[in-house]
This record gives sequence, C-alpha cells and structure tokens, in this order.
Amino acid sequence: MPFYLLQAQTNNAANYLPIVIQLFFALGLVFTIIWGSDLLGPKRATSDKLGNFESGIEIKGNARQPMAIKYFLVAILFVLFDVEVIFFYPYAVNFRALGWDGFIAVVLFVASFLAGFIYIFKKGAMKWED
Repeated sequence: MPFYLLQAQTNNAANYLPIVIQLFFALGLVFTIIWGSDLLGPKRATSDKLGNFESGIEIKGNARQPMAIKYFLVAILFVLFDVEVIFFYPYAVNFRALGWDGFIAVVLFVASFLAGFIYIFKKGAMKWED
C-alpha cells in the first residue's frame, strides 16, 4: 500500500472554501433570477389576475363548511402505512447480516401492521359512503 494513503488527512477551513464559493454562487443565482423576473416581468393588474383562482373551478359557497372526517382519517392512515415502508429500507440493506432473527422481526412487524389494517378495514375506516 502506498505510503501517502496511510498519512492522516488534516481537516482545516481551507478544505471547505470550494463548498462556500459554490454556495455563494448558487444563492447569488437564485436571487438574481428572482430579482430579474420581478424587474423584467409584466406588472398589469387586471380583474382576472386579482380574482381568486381555485384549480380553474369557479368558487361556490363558503369555504368554511364542515368537511367529512373520512378525508382526514384516510390521510392519517396513508401516512401510517407509508412510514411502515420506510422501515423496510434498513432491513433490505442488512438482510444478510441480520439472518433469521432479522427475518422473524420483519415478519412480526408486517404482521402487526397487517393486523392493524384488518382492524381498520373491519371498523369501516375505508368505506366512503355513510
């Protein structure tokens, strides 16, 4: 093995200079583009531009109407089961090192979430009609 690979690398502030320069250039570019678009862009305030725009749909009624709890429940369930998938990544990276103990732990993990899914399904959390 070459000797220079065994030498300890000293870390000082000069090693970070290229990163700081790149950061300044990136921030400068962002501010220049935003400032330039504001400076060069059109500034005609018409009634169409000043009106509310909701996905191309005309506004009907009051926005403060009560909303069904089902939407929130489905969103929370999505987050819950989405987070479950995140926990599979460490297992996928280390599945050989974890061996059968890791496999059994993942099977129990999936079984607990499957039991929870069956529970919420039987409780009617996935039914859209009341």
